[in-house]
Amino acid sequence: MELFFPTMSIILGCVALLLLLQWKNFRGPPCIGGWIPWIGAAFEFGKAPLEFIEKARIKYGPIFTVFIMGKRMTFVTEEVGIDVFLRSKKVDFELAVQTPIYRTVSVPGNIFFALHEKLYIMMKGKMGALNLYHFNEQLTEELHRQLEKLGSHGTTDLNNLVRSWSQSKKWLLALLEENLPETRLYKPTKDNPMIAFWTLAFILSHPEVHKTIMEDMVSVLGPAGKEKIKISEDDLKKLMLIKWCILETIRLRAPGVITRMVVEPIRILNYTVPPGDLLMLSPFWLHRNPEYFPEPDSFKPERWKKANLEKHAFLDNFLAFGYGKYQCPGRWLALLEIQICIILIFYKYDCHLLDPLPKQSFLHLVGVPHPERQCRIEYRQRK
Repeated sequence: MELFFPTMSIILGCVALLLLLQWKNFRGPPCIGGWIPWIGAAFEFGKAPLEFIEKARIKYGPIFTVFIMGKRMTFVTEEVGIDVFLRSKKVDFELAVQTPIYRTVSVPGNIFFALHEKLYIMMKGKMGALNLYHFNEQLTEELHRQLEKLGSHGTTDLNNLVRSWSQSKKWLLALLEENLPETRLYKPTKDNPMIAFWTLAFILSHPEVHKTIMEDMVSVLGPAGKEKIKISEDDLKKLMLIKWCILETIRLRAPGVITRMVVEPIRILNYTVPPGDLLMLSPFWLHRNPEYFPEPDSFKPERWKKANLEKHAFLDNFLAFGYGKYQCPGRWLALLEIQICIILIFYKYDCHLLDPLPKQSFLHLVGVPHPERQCRIEYRQRK
């Protein structure tokens, strides 16, 4: 009996220690819920998702979970979690996006999983940087026709000006099918006009950048005017500042989140993220990390000098087009379309902003953030 109680104490202590170690080993990240079951933090999150993410990071640390409408979304915001998101085999892109794709375009799961990778590989090859010559001349010609609708002069919201050449994408779909019939399932993104809007707004609100671009265009394309110029691949390489401006705009106006599905328990810092969680990464906030992008809130297109764009490589930690196996297959075509659009607008029109550069809305979690208010522009055809 004398040894019974000490022995039991040791055994119970060992059991307690084992349970504590297991609890620590499987302890999940801080979870932000709500007082209404199943709905969770939906109301607070929905008011301004981007602001919610940053405030939660400041309050709860580099990894946290948000419970919304029966779903667990675990956000990672620093290097260790980002590395897991980008490289771990325990997370899956297709499982994360299948349900939203079904809701958007009604593609059943079995068809999506059977065809997605094959279609992706095909589109990646067909719309890759090496095949853009298929589109250059026809994109230029069609954008000339679209811009003719603007007339000789006017005052309008810059957003409307850009949409005047992009309201209908039937011409681009026809162009894709004519050159690359296999890509008929491709749907041009609505983000392209919004990126063109923001790029033009940033350039026009930075007079020194605008001046340099116009000087470069005169040296490459000759005096601006009414002629239907052709823009060669060599011309585009000589007008690299415009491409830098587009990429810097995309950095500043990146999507709010990209996502993966956790398929096996994964360890991040001192937490274990369970299967079934949506693992979330925010390019919008990652691109504002001063460790990766000095003066992160400033429009500094010259920072893109360091990117090896000739080898089709972006800056490190630039994730606007996703990453890895399923990086956006149409990214080079999108950049080409926006680049040609901006060149033609500045070639044909003398443009001035009538309003200050608007702030972005924090309501848009997916895709490019919209402006909070209008941004009027005065344009006049060059003579």
